Amino acid sequence: MTSRRTPARRRAARTRPRRTWPRTICVLVLMALATAAGGFAYAYTRLSTEMDARLAANRLQPRLQVFARPVRLWEGQAMSRSELVASLNVLGYSERPGRDAPGAFAVDPDGALTVVARGGPHAGRHLRIDFTRATPQPRIRRLEIVDGERLTRLELDAPLLTSLEAASREKRRVTSLENLPRTLVEAVLAIEDRRFFEHAGVDPVRMVGALVTNLRGERRYLVGGSTLTQQLVKNMVLSPEKTLQRKLMEQVLAVRLEQRLTKHDILELYLNEVYLGHRGSFAVHGVAEGARLFFGRDVANLSLAQAATIAGVIQAPQTYSPFRHPERARLRRNVVLATMAEADYLPDDLAARAADEPLEVVSYALEDEAPYFVDFVGQVLANRHPELLRASDPVDVHTTLDLHLQRQAQRAVREGLERIDDGERSAQAALIATNPRTGELLALVGGRSYRTSQFNRATHARRQPGSVFKPFVYLAGLERAFLERRSDFTPASIVNDAPTVFATDTGTWRPDNYGDRYDGPITLRRALARSRNVPAVKVAEMAGYDRLAGLWQRAGGSPIDPYPSIALGAFETTPMEMASAFGLLATNGVRQPLRAIASIQVGEAALESLAPAPERIARPDLTYLVTNMLRSVFRDGTGAAARDSGFWLDAAGKSGTTNELRDAWFVGFTPELLTVVWVGRDDNQPLGLSGSQAALPIWTAFMDGALAGRRTGAFEIPPGIEFARVDPETGRLARPGCPGVITEAFLAGTVPDLYCRRHR
Repeated sequence: MTSRRTPARRRAARTRPRRTWPRTICVLVLMALATAAGGFAYAYTRLSTEMDARLAANRLQPRLQVFARPVRLWEGQAMSRSELVASLNVLGYSERPGRDAPGAFAVDPDGALTVVARGGPHAGRHLRIDFTRATPQPRIRRLEIVDGERLTRLELDAPLLTSLEAASREKRRVTSLENLPRTLVEAVLAIEDRRFFEHAGVDPVRMVGALVTNLRGERRYLVGGSTLTQQLVKNMVLSPEKTLQRKLMEQVLAVRLEQRLTKHDILELYLNEVYLGHRGSFAVHGVAEGARLFFGRDVANLSLAQAATIAGVIQAPQTYSPFRHPERARLRRNVVLATMAEADYLPDDLAARAADEPLEVVSYALEDEAPYFVDFVGQVLANRHPELLRASDPVDVHTTLDLHLQRQAQRAVREGLERIDDGERSAQAALIATNPRTGELLALVGGRSYRTSQFNRATHARRQPGSVFKPFVYLAGLERAFLERRSDFTPASIVNDAPTVFATDTGTWRPDNYGDRYDGPITLRRALARSRNVPAVKVAEMAGYDRLAGLWQRAGGSPIDPYPSIALGAFETTPMEMASAFGLLATNGVRQPLRAIASIQVGEAALESLAPAPERIARPDLTYLVTNMLRSVFRDGTGAAARDSGFWLDAAGKSGTTNELRDAWFVGFTPELLTVVWVGRDDNQPLGLSGSQAALPIWTAFMDGALAGRRTGAFEIPPGIEFARVDPETGRLARPGCPGVITEAFLAGTVPDLYCRRHR
């Protein structure tokens, strides 16, 4: 019998609310899952494409590499065995007793070095370098080909300074897996991914094991579950955020990467890509760069303890930095060593011995790669060749930097600043060394520590030059006298060094000499050598302030206003401008533009040089007179302390000190090497030292080391110069009874015709 609903029951059934919310929730969940899946698929496709592009671009091939000039050695060179070993490490030479292949070296029992040259004219030859045991600065005593001829000079490879990246400030030193030491590779595998060769990109066994270990607290440190492949994917294409979606994407891409590359390629890519922290403003990537910046060694020459230190830093570069947290780094290193023993990579006793070694890092390894100079090269490339920073072909930039001179400069600056530090004085310094004949920048130091300050004082610090500007005052005076055909303005002419009031557009001005000392009647040579202010202003007034300002600008300086105070260097300039201007004096009037880049190779093609041509700015005879006057600075002027320190090479130079002892300068040159030194404080507060006290010792120490064992030529004497023996006090021709007679240089036709009457 069929049951029938009554009309009332049917109406109630129609009005009862249906339970539709479960269906709605299901639909929403499905929509969310579909959206998430779509977003994940989109992100996967995008990131996978990006990863493929980076792999296709050969991430291991650095886009732009910067090289110094080839390493040159000579007999008598100021260099110790440890310094040469450091240079060989920069070149990537391996320390091997067998010395069986190019690029190897060994320390012989007698302390000499035997090197198998990899590049240069003696490539493949066994070379022996012996050293003196002199103190404080050893020198190269002998160079020879083993079982062959003796050499006076030797040239090796060009050292790699760094690789540059257009998108970020990164330092890396790409090295193939075959050239990485086994202990380093095993250290990384032991602590980061012991089952690397067994998993397919993701290791479930390790993930579960890590979770259990961390929950039980069996280790003093947390164990991670990511594989090397996952870490590589994260470093290459993923953000550092810690979300479930990013972790899942990391795992999926890791599996895909394992399908694309071999284990060998993944491991090689990882070891060259891994992030190891920052030094200065540079991010350090790759174990080879870490070996250089942590220990000053090529990666092939790492000890077991050093390899374990680098492997230990990987997990947390800031936490385990051997520079910031040496004790944490040492403990982490010992964890790595213990883990290597657990994995049967090492016997227990060897791991224990390595764990007992002190942790010693090289504080100045970053400076050894000339970071201020590299920054300057990067600026030059960005301004003149911006396309090279985005080039698809490899770019090799060969610079003018001399690594030996660079290290001499860094040591001179470091020791010079340590000498004047008193706990309150926070001094900084800049040093620029050039070849004045070619304009090549040979060494550049922009501050006492690039790690703590990346501000390049050599190129950007604008400070008053003070008396270091005076040579240009005297050159302008000689030019004015020449145009007026005057014969009474020569280096032997007398000027009255006495308190003097000068009329200016704004009133009167009474300049004072340093220390309020005045000499009375004095020759121009002595006035310049002793850096007297009043004679300099008198010469500038005679020359014309407009002429003086124009000469400075033509010499390479920034435009300055033609006020009387410029005669005493009361304007601002940089050490780089000063190096350019003084080059004019060292080359007898030719402005040789400074340059840091020697050549550029793009793929297989050489890029044409765009360096400006040299330009004659001043007459050679007039410029020579000023240079010859500046030689007296070392004999009886403000640079005489250099002679007391043992610097006896023929040189010309000038000190500079600004008001209230704020800035200290010394600029000096031989025919082959010109060096500018500035010392001061970044806040422009008084340094409390003169140029002769603060800058001259740094200049002297650098020049001593840089020129040791080199043959220095004489200053070129241009046509139109005559010489005569004169009395240095009166400037007249000398009689037999005159003391301290000097040989003075004159323009032809301006030799004085009167004899000294003071000494009979």
